[in-house]
Amino acid sequence: MINLAVSFQPPLFLRNAHLMTLLPRYVPREISLADLPREARFFSVEPQSQLQGFCHWRDDRKACPTVVLVHGLEGSSESRYMRGIAAKAFHSGLNVIRLNQRTCGGTEHLSPTLYNSGLSSDYRAIVNELVDHDGLDQIWLVGYSMGGNLVLKAAGELGRTEPALAGVAAVCPNINPTVCARALEEPRNWIYHRHFVTKLKERLRRKASLFPGKWDLSMLDQVSTISEFDDRYTARDGGYRDGADYYDRAGSRHVLDRIAVPTLIITAQDDPFIPYSMFTVPLIQQHPNIQLVAPHYGGHCGFYQGWRENEDPYWAENRIVDFLHRTSTPRAYSPGKI
Repeated sequence: MINLAVSFQPPLFLRNAHLMTLLPRYVPREISLADLPREARFFSVEPQSQLQGFCHWRDDRKACPTVVLVHGLEGSSESRYMRGIAAKAFHSGLNVIRLNQRTCGGTEHLSPTLYNSGLSSDYRAIVNELVDHDGLDQIWLVGYSMGGNLVLKAAGELGRTEPALAGVAAVCPNINPTVCARALEEPRNWIYHRHFVTKLKERLRRKASLFPGKWDLSMLDQVSTISEFDDRYTARDGGYRDGADYYDRAGSRHVLDRIAVPTLIITAQDDPFIPYSMFTVPLIQQHPNIQLVAPHYGGHCGFYQGWRENEDPYWAENRIVDFLHRTSTPRAYSPGKI
């Protein structure tokens, strides 16, 4: 078996974790998805709450495996990595659904609540709908960062109860939000931390304009850290006692032992704010259903390798598509070129 961690060899200048994290977000890339069929769809996940998804169906959707994509903190269905892997997965023969988490991607009006890292029930509900309404029987959940934690948590909670869940893949998942928030607030990560806090505050203001009086914004300007924001707003909105309770209970680490489907976790040992130490525990290292791939380099969801003879620079995307096909049941669909 190829050691995938060793097979990732980035250019020398991208062995800097911050460059690796930031550069792939600005490299020109064809991600228009103009050649893909597209159906906007609203999934009911709770009373008064819907998630918007964009479905790219193959001609015979029931004959093809389906991958459901979940973005990270302050991302959306339109994030570059979401569009990039969507195109690859579709052209390889899969149905693809790009989801927006609650309030993301311009969907603040679709739910009276904020989004948080513990809302795995949303993705369990979507899997159930795809089984019951669409008749699909091979579904993968794929998530990035916060989305990675959500899909791992959903898989652990489902255990063996949903035969249609065929597998899970997570890139740099924040499986222990307490540890990750602490790392994000370190001075060396100020550029990411400031970005997230600024965007979260902007989103809350937009949300509050749609639901007047629901949140007290009088102290919002004084919030300077993500842990303060989550303690004052995210946690209480989500029904947690406080920020510490939210961070503890939202982590997928509590249910990883119950995952019963093939699972791929890709994370970088140099990720600036998803500490690799979280993944070195026996629960993950010795789990019979989890394959951990942890290159020395990769930054946070970067994994940019430069052009190779047989594939493009986006190494993690390529490995996930390989994983989806390796763990699927052979069908009559015809994969295209990845």
